[in-house]
Amino acid sequence: MPARQKILILDDEQDILEIYPEILARLPSQPEIHIADSGMRAIALLESEPFKLLLVDLRMPVMDGFQVLAIVRRRFPALRVVVMTGIDDEQFRARVYAMGVDLYLEKPKTGKEIINFVDCIESMLESNDGGGFRGVQSKTLVDIIQLECLTQSSIILKVQSAAGEGRFWIQKGEIIDAATGEMLGKEAFLEMLRWKAGSFEILPSDTPRPRTIFSSYENLLMETAQTLDESAVDQPVEEGVGLAAFSRYKGVQFVVSVDREDPTKIDQWAAENPEELASWISNTTRAARVLGERLEAGELKRLEGLGPQRHIAVIAGGTQDLGVGFTRSAELSAIRNHLKEIESRWAS
Repeated sequence: MPARQKILILDDEQDILEIYPEILARLPSQPEIHIADSGMRAIALLESEPFKLLLVDLRMPVMDGFQVLAIVRRRFPALRVVVMTGIDDEQFRARVYAMGVDLYLEKPKTGKEIINFVDCIESMLESNDGGGFRGVQSKTLVDIIQLECLTQSSIILKVQSAAGEGRFWIQKGEIIDAATGEMLGKEAFLEMLRWKAGSFEILPSDTPRPRTIFSSYENLLMETAQTLDESAVDQPVEEGVGLAAFSRYKGVQFVVSVDREDPTKIDQWAAENPEELASWISNTTRAARVLGERLEAGELKRLEGLGPQRHIAVIAGGTQDLGVGFTRSAELSAIRNHLKEIESRWAS
């Protein structure tokens, strides 16, 4: 008689750890259900016995779901992984799929959603492991470095691109040196992070390497991202026409305009996801107008938001609303000064 397949549920909510095992125990394949309320406990269980499937939440204290995923994808490449979360966020969805998970599911709330959830899990258990490689697609150099640092690796990361070849030395999860051409340390690190595409190879760290980089990898990546942002916006840009003309303002990353009556009518410059941004701009301005009416505060004129990835501002017009994205290194005072000019030019 074949052994029953094992499922591990990782969540810090006790209600989830009580309810979901009961739901999954009714699956036709009758799997064994194990639970863990912390990332460290889950990793220990995965190391102690074979599991077919891991269900993992994202928001957890101490070790969150992203850290668990980074470790799991490296140590247990054959393990099927389902992210089960209450976060309805396309950026999170894209991020976890980029880390090589099999499925991203929102925690079911209705009877129909529970049925769909059970069907998905049963399908995952029925799928055969045909071998081959499974893993990350469209992986950036930052993604690779973060993954190796999160998993406390000690390796040499060799990278190649059309611009050249270089190496990063990572010791117990910290970047200790980098080299490309005649450049070393932070200078080499920054140069290689400018490379847009290429290939990489992970080599064993056999020979001790003198440390020239002393910042933590988090601070190093943050500093480098800010430097790249600033160097990008300092480059001269042609005047351009239409929305592209706004690119001459320092720090502007993208511009999206949305028709107020028909949000599907959009115009954009340099936006990676213009349809999603247009929908957000339309929904935001509509909600702000409703709030303004209720508070008798007048119509929305401008919104400004500062975030960890980028800053975004929304300008309300008569027939169109305009969204402008700025680099995260842009200061609020500069954003407001540019917005006055952009609003004036856009209105004209």
